[in-house]
Amino acid sequence: MELCFATNNQHKLDEVSQLLGDSFKVVSLEAIGCTEELPEEQDTLEGNSLQKAKYVSDKFNISCFADDTGLEVEALDGAPGVYSARYAGEQRSSEDNMNLLLEKLVNQTNRKARFRTVITLILDNQTYQFEGIANGEILESKRGEKGFGYDPLFLPEGMNKSMAELTSTEKNAISHRGEAVRKLVAFLKQH
Repeated sequence: MELCFATNNQHKLDEVSQLLGDSFKVVSLEAIGCTEELPEEQDTLEGNSLQKAKYVSDKFNISCFADDTGLEVEALDGAPGVYSARYAGEQRSSEDNMNLLLEKLVNQTNRKARFRTVITLILDNQTYQFEGIANGEILESKRGEKGFGYDPLFLPEGMNKSMAELTSTEKNAISHRGEAVRKLVAFLKQH
C-alpha cells in the first residue's frame, strides 16, 4: 500500500519508512507532485494536522498522513503551542523563537514544558489521529548542536541531556514525534 506523508523532510520520511517496513511505501509531497505550501490555518495541532492531511487527500486522491508539533510551556499558558514555528514572526527562525522564549521565561521558576505531536491519517476516507507527548523543562540556555527547533532548550524528563545533545536513536526513543509515529505504525500494521 502506498501512503503519502505530507512532508518533504527526508529525515522524517526515512524514519517512518523504516518503522513501517515493507508493507507500506511512504512517498513525499514532491513524489506526488505537490509543490505548494500546505495550509496551516487552525488554532490547534489537531486542526492543522487534519487540514494538511485533508488538503493532500482531497487534491491528490491518495491516502496520506500529516503531522503538526508544538512546544507547550506551562508558565506561558501553553504557548507557543500551535504557533511554535512562527513564535517570533513569519521568518520561522529557530534562533529568534528560542531567544523570545528565553526572554519570556526570565525570572520564571516554573519551566515545565512538553512537546506534543498530532498525526492525522486519512485512509479509505476515514480519519484517525495519534498523539505523542514528551514532557520536560526549558533550560536557562541552549545546549547541543543536534536536532532542530527548540531542541537545544528542551531537557526531557529524567534526562541530563537536552534534545539537541541526544543521538537521533536516543531522541526517537523518547520523542513526541517518535511516540505518535509508533502509534500510527501499530495501527497501520493491524489495519
